[in-house]
Amino acid sequence: MPLEVSTLSRRLEESPAAQPVAEDYLWTLNFGPQHPATHTTLRLVLKLEGERVVDAIPDIGYLHSGFEKLGEHLDFNQYVTVTDRMNYISPMANNVAWHCAVEKLLGLELTPRCQYLRVIIAELARISDHLLCNGAVGLDVGAFTFFLYAFNQREKLYDIFEVLCGARFTNSYTRVGGALHDATPLFVEKVRAFLKSFPKTLDDMERLLNRNRIFVDRTKGVGVLSRDQATNLSCTGPIARASGVTRDLRKDEPYLAYADFDFNVCCATAGDCFARYLVRMAEMRESLKIVAQAIENLPAGPVNVGIDQRTALPNKKQVYSTIEGLISHFELVMSNRGFEVPAEEVYSAIESPNGELGFYIVGDGSDRAYRARCRPPSYIHFAVFPGLIRGHTLSDIVAVLGSLNIIAAELDR
Repeated sequence: MPLEVSTLSRRLEESPAAQPVAEDYLWTLNFGPQHPATHTTLRLVLKLEGERVVDAIPDIGYLHSGFEKLGEHLDFNQYVTVTDRMNYISPMANNVAWHCAVEKLLGLELTPRCQYLRVIIAELARISDHLLCNGAVGLDVGAFTFFLYAFNQREKLYDIFEVLCGARFTNSYTRVGGALHDATPLFVEKVRAFLKSFPKTLDDMERLLNRNRIFVDRTKGVGVLSRDQATNLSCTGPIARASGVTRDLRKDEPYLAYADFDFNVCCATAGDCFARYLVRMAEMRESLKIVAQAIENLPAGPVNVGIDQRTALPNKKQVYSTIEGLISHFELVMSNRGFEVPAEEVYSAIESPNGELGFYIVGDGSDRAYRARCRPPSYIHFAVFPGLIRGHTLSDIVAVLGSLNIIAAELDR
């Protein structure tokens, strides 16, 4: 229900472009925080002239959990459980981003096997995130079958994650200097099966929507973000690349083992909702290429750095059967021992499914961060939304909001 209802909106006698609509003839309408098309706890305060959006004011704070402050109280391994909750659509990517920053602070060099494994899980997380984003956009504009295709494939990805780390949703997989578990033959088998079956599903999904007249009319030319606007407003990821910004941290500032793989950066120039949909669909195919190269060339050797460095927690067998493993575990979990952390500050970022996801960490010599801050893509992109929706109709909100893929937990932190 509207908060303020004026008398029936009537056109000004003067030219509509000459002066703005008088405030008395505008509706104020709450979109959220509980609305099925927001897919999370988001609130928009809309000003409408009839069904035309005159202004939109984002109101955040409904999911504030103190994520950044928790980084000052939990050690570098414990905090990975918090990163799962920041972007619960692709938590594996958040795990990788956090521990890449920690390892940069500690000056650790990961084993080749660990680097390849992290690339695999990060790209599978990208596919999972894009499936949900595009699937939800299709659902919001009426393409229910497309949504079912997308979520059926996400279940297969959850199965893969469960085989790897025992959890489907909040994975908490990475550790300082390595990972919770090494890849098993069953994991490799499931990844290969997914690589074989998923391209056919992608073909079916594209046939459903790419030339669907209703979907194209609802998304083409809607929510246009120009290249200059994307650059000036600090947009990253698929949103920036759909506007012609050819920036991808996997290519421009390679991390982990991305320099070893052959893949393309997917871009468009239209900058509308339809272009953002196409970029995400194309990126899923490139992620398949990366995963295929990584899984077939997965290096042998340990997944964690050696216990002699006393940074990665030793596995259970080492703790129970060797004195070195027992001592290393004891040293790492004691509050007055732990890591040797320099009193320095670092910023490290990865190309997450939604864009640049970075962590800023200040070390003070303890096994906890003195300060921990996050640069989440959703926070930046939600600020862009009001400019994209002005002048469009109320029904366009779900298409524009869905194409930005806003995760509310990233907004509030």
